[in-house]
Amino acid sequence: MADWFVFARENLPALLHGTLYTIAIWVVAMIAGFLAGWLLAVMRVYSKPPLRWLAVGYIELIRGTPLLVQMFIIYMGLPQVGIVFSPLTAAMVAIGINTSAYQAEYFRGGIRAVRAGQTAAGRAIGLTHAQTIRHIVLPQAFRIALPQWANEVVLELKYTSVAFAISVPELMGEAKMIGANTFRYFDIFLVAAVIYLVLVTVVTSVLDLIERRYALRH
Repeated sequence: MADWFVFARENLPALLHGTLYTIAIWVVAMIAGFLAGWLLAVMRVYSKPPLRWLAVGYIELIRGTPLLVQMFIIYMGLPQVGIVFSPLTAAMVAIGINTSAYQAEYFRGGIRAVRAGQTAAGRAIGLTHAQTIRHIVLPQAFRIALPQWANEVVLELKYTSVAFAISVPELMGEAKMIGANTFRYFDIFLVAAVIYLVLVTVVTSVLDLIERRYALRH
């Protein structure tokens, strides 16, 4: 056990460097997914065909295919048509696209759960349809969807680990390289697991505070 702690301490700087990549991928992807998710949810609920069909098709396509396949298409497939991303950017784009579809469904469920009377009340006080959606429906929809959305935030933090497959030097990638150099795969992946556990615990604690503060209670 003492040997493991020495090994962990020696390799911790490299793993923390990879952790910075992990956090960067996660933050960018979640922000992009959050914005795109709201747009898709509004399109699916309020738009008329063909915009609604476009949103439905996108959501079902992304949810129906693995994240790793999407990442390979973006990083290895798009260069064939002249679109080239660095590994880090490709990971951010792929994970952002993937989470946008899931977030869209959480937000759509939240929108559907807002009582119809809320919309009628907004129109009754002189708000336009768009203003009613923006100022009355969407804030309540987010609060309704908050528990499910928080779960997605945690899942995507862990899903960043697939970025090592396209050579991004994030936490998993760094751990794999150290394991290849030292042949101590069990030890290094155990250290990586501890770091992931710390990250997830911190994020979960923050999300719990947010949920207690803003989630709607019926």
